[in-house]
Amino acid sequence: MNVIRRGVRSIHTAVDSPRLTRFALQPPKFVEVEFEKGSLYKLSAEYLRIYSPAVDSKIRSICGEKVITGRRHVGIMSAEPIGNYGVRLLFDDLHKTGIFTWDYFYHLGSNKFTLMRNYVRTLKKHGLSRDPPRRR
Repeated sequence: MNVIRRGVRSIHTAVDSPRLTRFALQPPKFVEVEFEKGSLYKLSAEYLRIYSPAVDSKIRSICGEKVITGRRHVGIMSAEPIGNYGVRLLFDDLHKTGIFTWDYFYHLGSNKFTLMRNYVRTLKKHGLSRDPPRRR
């Protein structure tokens, strides 16, 4: 049994993200997160909104792909601490249900360019825009 516990512990620690050392909200446009060993990520409000971990993040399904459009100018109004493992961000489109854990911030930061590039490609593929729809 101890061998299994040690094996699980070593697998778990091998995929753990570094410890968060700093979180800074720069409303309305971005969040800065810094981790051990110097990883510093500046994550835009748009990026965080489209990758919100919430179930009801106003996702539109197009040909089986889930896409959030029109969030280029979204802002962050506040951040509410959730325990000692994350924050709930309140966006100015009043979306506030997702809890961003420190591990999820690390994932978003370390994969920022790939995730954003894939998002923009998906929008282009379906003729959609990062810009909000024009009001008539």
